Amino acid sequence: MKELDIILEKYKDIKTPLIPILEEVQDKYGYLSYDNLLYISSYLKMSLEEVYSVVTFYKYFKLNASGKYKISLCLGTVCYVKGSKDLLDEIESILGIKSGECTKDFKFSIDTTRCLGCCGMAPVIMINDDVYGNVKRSEIKNILNKYN
Repeated sequence: MKELDIILEKYKDIKTPLIPILEEVQDKYGYLSYDNLLYISSYLKMSLEEVYSVVTFYKYFKLNASGKYKISLCLGTVCYVKGSKDLLDEIESILGIKSGECTKDFKFSIDTTRCLGCCGMAPVIMINDDVYGNVKRSEIKNILNKYN
C-alpha cells in the first residue's frame, strides 16, 4: 500500500480528489481492485458505497484486470444492426468469459463500446490497436487464433 499512499498524498490538499485519485490508481494498476477501493474510501473518509457508485457511474473505470489482448467490440447502432451482438456471443463462448471480464491467464479481456468510429466497416472489433471490419461470426475463431 506504500505506492497507493504516495498517490493519495498528492491529492491531500484538493477539495474533491476522488476522481483524480481513481484515475491515477487505475493508470498504475490497470484497474481498481476491491482492496484499493476500500483503502481509498478509508483515506477519504467516505463509505465504500460512495466510492463504488462513482466508479460504476463512469464507464472509464474498470473493476477487473485487463488482458494482454484487449478486445473492444462495437455495439453501436450500425454495428448492432449488422450483427455485433452475435460476434459478442461468439467471443464470449470461445473465451469462456463475459464482457468486462478477463480470462484466467490474463491473455484476453472483452469490453463493449458504443462506437469505434468505423461505421462504414460495421460490424467492427478491435484487439489492442488492430481493427477488424465487416466481421462475420464464422471468422471470430481465426481472428482470436492470431493472438495465441
